[in-house]
Amino acid sequence: MSQIFDPMQLGAVALKNRILMAPLTRCRADDEHLPTPLMAEYYAQRASAGLIIAEATMAMPGCSAFWREPGIYSDKHAKAWRTVTDAVHQKGGKIFLQIWHGGRACHPALNDGREPVAPSALAITNDEVHTPEGKQAYTVPRALTDDEIPAIIEGFKNAAKYAKQAGFDGVEVHGANGYLLDEFLRDGANKRDGAYGGSIENRARLLLEVIEAVSEVWGSERVGVRLSPLNSFNSMIDSDPVALATWLAKRLNDFELAYLHLMRGDFLGEQQGDVISPVREHYRGNLILNMAYSASEAGESIKQGQADAIAFGVPFIANPDLPERLQHGAPLNDANPETFYSPGAEGYTDYPVLETSTAV
Repeated sequence: MSQIFDPMQLGAVALKNRILMAPLTRCRADDEHLPTPLMAEYYAQRASAGLIIAEATMAMPGCSAFWREPGIYSDKHAKAWRTVTDAVHQKGGKIFLQIWHGGRACHPALNDGREPVAPSALAITNDEVHTPEGKQAYTVPRALTDDEIPAIIEGFKNAAKYAKQAGFDGVEVHGANGYLLDEFLRDGANKRDGAYGGSIENRARLLLEVIEAVSEVWGSERVGVRLSPLNSFNSMIDSDPVALATWLAKRLNDFELAYLHLMRGDFLGEQQGDVISPVREHYRGNLILNMAYSASEAGESIKQGQADAIAFGVPFIANPDLPERLQHGAPLNDANPETFYSPGAEGYTDYPVLETSTAV
């Protein structure tokens, strides 16, 4: 698995290894969606990752889906995030911010009564949302009109500007896991007509317009995109996920992105298929794969040319020094799911590191 320790060039950013930290929602921001000093400590602890991709972050007001997720839509947010990026950079790390709109996963109880928006008026039915009043059923969203979509694109562009102000090394556009951009992509959630519905080309239009707008701020070589064509989380499905992944792999070549970040499977195990092979065949840029990789499988995937880097999720929750542990063959700490989204340091910044830990 030595390949995972090799340095690489990810667009405009040089990485010290190919062990990336996947975006992980942890709900430790404050009531104004401002990052906290505890978040700065958490991310700095994990600075030995080749790249940290920070958690799903609200690109605009009124799109909260997790109660205490962070935002990036004001000078105040940028200033608070600057404490995080400074802490990571001081430890020699690199960090991108994942910018995001929750779409139909948002809830009025989290957004001052504002109804959620989506491509079509279809609610999430296979889960409930955490709110200050406890778990509640998702509500039926309002379908966005075509003339509202430019404001969504502008919101992502503004978020990219604030992320730059906050000192990030780049941004990742969240087009996965049943949130707004993914809802437009997949025909199980997008039943609309017109320019943003129907064909794959039309369903992908919003994602591509967001990428273009964000790239105007950063340059595409500092922009990544995350996709999950198979994931059924948040009541998602597509009639032909392989065709969707293949079309996107070809079309995304036009942007010369820093990377494409692909989730290889389905959290819930309901949808099967190989999306890696067609994406690797047709996408010419850096491909990051994610979802339940062991260290040995990650190394083999890179060795065989299937991926250029691997993003690890849960292992980074419990192992702030994951690269060091993998390099030394040390045992991994077990993550505690009970504290994934709870407030405070427990299960967040209190996982132990190796006594002999040194940066990789």
